[in-house]
Amino acid sequence: CAVNPDPTAEELAEIAISCAETSLAFGINPKLAMLSYSSGTSGKGREVEKVRKATQIAKDRRPDLLIEGPIQYDAAVDPRVAAKKMPDSNVAGQASVLIFPDLNTGNNTYKAVQRETGAIAIGPILQGLNRPVNDLSRGSTVDDVINTIVITAIQAQIEARNL
Repeated sequence: CAVNPDPTAEELAEIAISCAETSLAFGINPKLAMLSYSSGTSGKGREVEKVRKATQIAKDRRPDLLIEGPIQYDAAVDPRVAAKKMPDSNVAGQASVLIFPDLNTGNNTYKAVQRETGAIAIGPILQGLNRPVNDLSRGSTVDDVINTIVITAIQAQIEARNL
C-alpha cells in the first residue's frame, strides 16, 4: 500500500500474498487478516466488497495460507472479540499479518499504534520489487532508521540465498 494508495481487489490480494511470503521469510507463521470496517458477511458497501473479493482471490491463489476477511481489527487480534464475531475462524483473534485496505487506513493506524503504545514498528517494507528497497517517513526516529536498515539487509541476504 505504500506505493499503491488505493489498491484494487486484485492488487490487494497480491499484497496479502507478498506479505505472507515476507512473514514466512522472517520465521513468522502468517495468519492474514484482511481488515475492513465489517467482519464476515455483516457489512455492505464498495470498500467491504473490495476486501471480500481480494480475500477470495488470495485464497484461490494460495489455498495453503490462512486468510480471513473482511474482518475488523478487534476481531483480528482479540480472542474474546473473535469468539463473538467470528467463532469459526482460524485467523480471528490470532492474526499475525494485518492487511489494510488502503494507504490512508494503514498509514494512520501504523503511526497511531507506534506513537501511542511505544511499540517497535518496523516498516513499511516494500514488496514485489526486483531488489530490496525500503522507505522512511520524514518523521522517522533513529530507531526507525536502524530497524529499516536491518530489515533491508535481511531481505538482501534472503534474496542472495534464493539466487
